[in-house]
Amino acid sequence: MSRTTISIRQIAEEIVAREGGFVNDPDDPGGATNFGVTIHTMQSLGLDLTGDGRVTEADVRSLTRAQAVQIFVDHYFLRPRIAQLPEALHASVFDMYVNAGANAVKILQRLLKQMDQIVTVDGVIGPQTVRAASAAMAAAPSHLTDAYGIARRNYYLDIADQRPASRKFARRRDGGKGGWIMRAEEFITPRFHLSEQQFKARVAGWA
Repeated sequence: MSRTTISIRQIAEEIVAREGGFVNDPDDPGGATNFGVTIHTMQSLGLDLTGDGRVTEADVRSLTRAQAVQIFVDHYFLRPRIAQLPEALHASVFDMYVNAGANAVKILQRLLKQMDQIVTVDGVIGPQTVRAASAAMAAAPSHLTDAYGIARRNYYLDIADQRPASRKFARRRDGGKGGWIMRAEEFITPRFHLSEQQFKARVAGWA
């Protein structure tokens, strides 16, 4: 196994650990989820683990950690061609793709446009996006990864602004940063994290 494959698998294992086990939150559009793999993903892949001819919540519960890691490597890193992006972006874009699908790429593409790169915001990593990302990384090697993490954080906050039911994922009951925000900031240099006061000011308008 190559060093690149090992690195990708390590990232996938970290994502699985971050996602946790089985949940079925009615406020989560993903539905029943285990280790971060949703029932919709399992249905699209035809993963009938129980062998009853259907993919249901029972199959989601039957998913193993190892199976989740392999799904992420194959379908959330290799298939969307994240490997073609600058290596410094791999972990964050991979993590976001697991969490938000093609929106992970759209976030990057919008950021690249803001950096005056020529790119179409279509959620697909093709030659144009690869060239734009490589050019942006060369122009701002110490900036792009943080900028993408900040854009992720803003994406989560914007969702919560527009969808009150999702606010519990962005803000804890005690008013502190919720899982979404903590997740984004794992990929942002600490000096760019929101302080407690900044975060509370940002979400002050939420009920």
